[in-house]
Amino acid sequence: MTDPSPPGSGRGPGRLETASGLCAGLLIVSNLASTRMVELGPLAFDGGTLVFPLTYVLGDLMTEVYGYARARAVIWTAFLCLGLAFLCLGLTSLLPAPEGWQGAEAWNAVMTLSPRLAAASLLAFLTGSLVNAATLSRLKTRSPGKPPLGRFVLSSLAGEAADTLIFAAVAFLGILDGGLWLALVASNFVYKTGFEIALLPLTLWLARKAKKAEGRDPVDSGVSLSPFPWSWRRGREGSGPGSPA
Repeated sequence: MTDPSPPGSGRGPGRLETASGLCAGLLIVSNLASTRMVELGPLAFDGGTLVFPLTYVLGDLMTEVYGYARARAVIWTAFLCLGLAFLCLGLTSLLPAPEGWQGAEAWNAVMTLSPRLAAASLLAFLTGSLVNAATLSRLKTRSPGKPPLGRFVLSSLAGEAADTLIFAAVAFLGILDGGLWLALVASNFVYKTGFEIALLPLTLWLARKAKKAEGRDPVDSGVSLSPFPWSWRRGREGSGPGSPA
């Protein structure tokens, strides 16, 4: 039976609102953690890479359960939250520190990203997440009723490829030599997609539970896949089994 109430209605925060908050929070945390390098066996990368793929897992779940339009709105909200975080950290670093406090230089070095790195993070997340959501939505529209495993994998590959290439190009192209730049792209892409694939059993289980709890499984027939949220056609959230009328 389809629940006539909108997602998030009822007691306490809804599942979509919870996922939205987690997506924005994990995005900000991953960028703060990126200032710390870590080493796991033969792999060395920034700490943010350990957390960042979770934002794509949440993106898959939101697109699968609530449709592209709602996932797109969450992606833009997380993007704006990250931009605001960068702005606040940058402005804080410009303010004078009280006399006698010895941590100002260390704080600025760790907490303040260069404009180039900030731009790379923002553009990469926005583009990659929208590609991920749009790819999943289109695959589901073409094969309604099929299990989500294949579209989860293919959408993650497309989204992470766009994210990794844009971030590496904006942040490091012209700084690193060609071989090192390609190694950076390859290692980040392999790790992030491998992380998501390893979490697929959990992602599939969460998707089933959320669909059952929400009473919805929308197919985005007739929904614009434009990256801009203001292009959402009102009343065309998605059709198909379990989607609201």
